Amino acid sequence: MSTTHDWAASVDVAHLADVRERAADLAPGGVLHLVLEVLAYASEEATERGGGRCRVTFRPDGSVSVADDGRGTDTRLDEHGRAVRKPVMSTRDLRVFDAVDGPVLPDGHPRRGVSVVSALSDWLVHRNRRSHGSWEQRYERGVPVTDLVTVVPDGTTGTTVTFLPGPLVQPSPGDLTPDVIASLRDWPDLTVEVVDERPVAP
Repeated sequence: MSTTHDWAASVDVAHLADVRERAADLAPGGVLHLVLEVLAYASEEATERGGGRCRVTFRPDGSVSVADDGRGTDTRLDEHGRAVRKPVMSTRDLRVFDAVDGPVLPDGHPRRGVSVVSALSDWLVHRNRRSHGSWEQRYERGVPVTDLVTVVPDGTTGTTVTFLPGPLVQPSPGDLTPDVIASLRDWPDLTVEVVDERPVAP
């Protein structure tokens, strides 16, 4: 079954390698662009639901967390009753990755999908909370390194993506000024709160 991604494969190693080889072209603007790639999914969800909220947190260790209040990434049970999540982190977004005239993000660069974020991050943790369960999985440079692990529901729904940009991503998180960060809020149906926990430079 294919919607935004091909559910037939959980990992596309060739695609992830292609992203890393073309990092400068697929992630222009560095960390800012990666955050916008994640926010694009939260924005789509907010538009479908008539509005939504999201918090972007820049952490002291250089990682970034993007947490929304949507329905949570699509997760279904297979014939054995095991949870299977849409492979958004390790396969291409069929709508946008190869699009010639596809959607443009608020930074003026083409949207390519969240697999770009995963492939260019040293590590990424994807947690989704749906009405019928919650799960978490860790990736390193786009490849899952843990199973899809069940986590205790907290009574909410949504998706949280936390990632540490790798060395191929330039500029680095330290180059994000308050003015640049302000562009993260440019979404019609999504209210974005930005929290900067990074230490203040002397």
